[in-house]
Parts: sequence; structure tokens; C-alpha cells
Amino acid sequence: MDTAVRFKLNGENAEIASDSGQTLLWVLRNHFGLTGTKYGCGIGFCGACTVIINNEAVRSCTLPVSEVAGKEVTTIEGLAKNGKLNPVQQAFIDHDALQCGFCTPGMIMNATAMLMRNPKPSRKEIIEGMEDNLCRCGAHVRMIQAIETAATNMKGGK
Repeated sequence: MDTAVRFKLNGENAEIASDSGQTLLWVLRNHFGLTGTKYGCGIGFCGACTVIINNEAVRSCTLPVSEVAGKEVTTIEGLAKNGKLNPVQQAFIDHDALQCGFCTPGMIMNATAMLMRNPKPSRKEIIEGMEDNLCRCGAHVRMIQAIETAATNMKGGK
């Protein structure tokens, strides 16, 4: 039986009639057309499907859409504001912190949530905070540098 699920999606009110077994990942991709959130492993392990829910990084591939009722969901498409990239997005570009780009949205979402919790992380904290997002390309050093830059830029360069 379909039930109505109401939530905020990238700052806008959203609603979907969905069965309880449908995951947030497939609702985002198939119903809302937000394909930046990727399907990787399907078991919440790799992080390609990471979104931010109420300022926390969450794996959307295993989360029933019913769990976001009344919450605020941000996808990679919702980070840019008024045509200006989020500091983490910009830093990933500036540091060429991607190769194939498949894992990049999840990396950016996880890094953004991490910087919301800890705006001035140490290099060790960045590495620990990102270790559950998997990337096969080998851009990890540049990703760490990008997150350090974003942390500085989010504080206004201080």
C-alpha cells in the first residue's frame, strides 16, 4: 500500500506516494530525476549514495523513503546556491580531486556533513571521516587536500 511521504528536498517541499520498501536512492533518481546520487554497492558500504539528512551523512541505498518523513534531505544537486558551488564542490574541482567521478558526489556529501559537525578538522580527522567512502581511482590525497581547503574557505579563509 502506498503512503504519502512529505519532506524537504534541497530546500523545497516534496511529497511522494511510495510503498514502504522503496529506498530513498531510487525515489531520488526515478521520481525526482536527481541522478547525482549514485548506486554503488546497494548495501550501504561504498558511500556512492550518500546524501545529507538533517545535517548528517546517510547512505540512501538502504534507507526506506518512509524514514525521511518530516526531515530535510540534501543531495549533491542541492549544495550549489544561486549558481555558486558549495565550498567542498569547488575545492574538489580546484584540487582535481576526482577521476572517473562516480564516487565524487558521495565523497562531497560526506565531506560536507563532516565539516558541518567539525568545521576545523585535523588531517587525521578528515582521513578517518572519509575512510568509509570508497574510491578505486586513487585520488585520495587530492580529496584530503580539497577538504582541508574547503574547511578553510568555509570559515572565510581564517
